[in-house]
Amino acid sequence: MLKLVLSTFFIFISLYAQEEQRVTSAALIKQKIEVKELKKELNFFYNKKEKEYQERKKELEELLKKIETQKKNIQAIRDENSQLLQDIKGEVENKTSNIYNKMKPKVAASIFNQMINEGKIEDVFDIILRLKENNVTSLMKFLSPKNAAMLTIMLKDYRVEDQDER
Repeated sequence: MLKLVLSTFFIFISLYAQEEQRVTSAALIKQKIEVKELKKELNFFYNKKEKEYQERKKELEELLKKIETQKKNIQAIRDENSQLLQDIKGEVENKTSNIYNKMKPKVAASIFNQMINEGKIEDVFDIILRLKENNVTSLMKFLSPKNAAMLTIMLKDYRVEDQDER
């Protein structure tokens, strides 16, 4: 009888183990299916996000190109305006120097003295640089000694800088 009980017990354990294997196998198959479904969902989500990223990236690249184009256009306009301003300034300086070249030295010197007293020595210096040398020489005689000395120093320094650049 013990043999019968033991046999029955082993048979029962064996059947239980087989049943357990089937349950475990079924659970593994179910998990495998769930993992595959999860992988599909993740791939779909990834592909969707990748597509959105690429679209945004393309939009940003196009926007950056537009910005660069506008920046170049603005720079071109700025350069053009700067050149126009220089041309205008040069024209004004030429006219100014022509006017002072035609003026009597005594009159020009009194105007320059007044301008220097108002703190516009740089403006006077710019004009003097464009005057004919003979006119500058005549003009210096009529400037106040202080103003003539300041302009002489500026001319000397300017010529030294000019020679250094050569």
